[in-house]
Amino acid sequence: MAFAHTIGQHRFGFADLKTLLAKASPARSGDELAGVAADSERERMAARMALAEVPLRRFLDEALVPYEQDEVTRLILDRHDVQAFAPVASLTVGELRNWLLAPEHDALALQALARGVTPEMAAAVSKLMRNQDLVLVASKCRVVTRFRCTIGLPGRLSVRLQPNHPTDDPKGIAASIFDGLLYGAGDAVIGINPAGDNLASITTLLHLVDALRQRHDIPTQSCVLTHVTNTIRAIEQGAPVDLVFQSVAGTQSANASFGIDLALLREAHEAARSLARGTVGSNLMYFETGQGSALSANAHHGMDQQTCEARAYAVAREFSPLLTNSVVGFIGPEYLYDGKQVIRAGLEDHFCGKLLGLPMGVDICYTNHAQVDQDDMDTLLTLLGVAGVNFIMGVPGADDIMLQYQSTSFHDALYLRSALRLRRAPEFEQWLARMQIIDGDGQLQRIADTQPLLTHAQDLGQAS
Repeated sequence: MAFAHTIGQHRFGFADLKTLLAKASPARSGDELAGVAADSERERMAARMALAEVPLRRFLDEALVPYEQDEVTRLILDRHDVQAFAPVASLTVGELRNWLLAPEHDALALQALARGVTPEMAAAVSKLMRNQDLVLVASKCRVVTRFRCTIGLPGRLSVRLQPNHPTDDPKGIAASIFDGLLYGAGDAVIGINPAGDNLASITTLLHLVDALRQRHDIPTQSCVLTHVTNTIRAIEQGAPVDLVFQSVAGTQSANASFGIDLALLREAHEAARSLARGTVGSNLMYFETGQGSALSANAHHGMDQQTCEARAYAVAREFSPLLTNSVVGFIGPEYLYDGKQVIRAGLEDHFCGKLLGLPMGVDICYTNHAQVDQDDMDTLLTLLGVAGVNFIMGVPGADDIMLQYQSTSFHDALYLRSALRLRRAPEFEQWLARMQIIDGDGQLQRIADTQPLLTHAQDLGQAS
């Protein structure tokens, strides 16, 4: 056996690094479904003890998916920054945990380290961490991105305004946008999941949001979360595309199941860059990920789902995105069974993404057949707020009537901002103040007391 550790009279062996990572992973239903999880808590602890002793350099020598067979592996190894890796190159996984937690290793140190860490290293060290460790280290990581507003600054929290509609009705979508703006949401993006992939409908939605944004000079960005090929076609037809969206995964075969590869993502990135629509920056990709996506496509190559997820962040990092979002509980209980597993996964994803230098948000969500409730979401929301999450979702009433899942509401963002004294993106906050939607302290104005706001509301209604 390549790795082993003894607990009591029992010696546990692990054939390779892939097996060791899977056995060390916190319990979750997806790994049990895949047959890679530890058989007992004793085996899980033995795997963690063995993993703590693994030199970080081992991850550069032993690819979990063969280099010749997988372009994500090639991307990870070819992009590895030896100079950035140097401060931790002599450490083991356990020593890396201590290094990350050390007070002297601040935001600048972690930023300098990001390109030297591989996704597998990030996944490995996360498996040795308690939840509070994941929160503490992530809170030290700052990743700032810009398009029409600046996202990720210290003391700031942004919100994706998610105005989905089951029939893509423009008036219904406009009403939800209006609702979100009045609650001060939308500084991350106004992002619509279309009910269908009809290009004409997608183009209509792009024009709707862009016309509304231009009419009221709103310093934010829009996105219709369709397949990247549709976005390329929309750009070719002259549609007003701000951000390019795509779901990505951690293996070449999983990405192929999404109908994408790195070359296609590069084509889309260049097409959007050619439009030069950003005003304060040029980060223009929006990626979504989620634990279990590779397993659901039978494309996980025997890896545990959290390690697969971390590898997806290498794909995202390649394109310097404005937003990267783990849709943590969306797939269902087959992969994350209950609130405990969803909370842990959300903290892991945020930690790994931030450590790798990504602007991480989390869709704090669950499906109605999972053993999860809104109290679990409140817990994860609060923990991620303390951890410095870049953005969360804002869904009317927290209930997405098109995607049929539970997420976070405009009110949840108000709670988090109030509890942790977090402000919005500065450019968006200034616009809200000009429109008298918020006061000088960033608090919402009372609509009944603000005639300019009522006039603005009527204008928005007419614009729809």
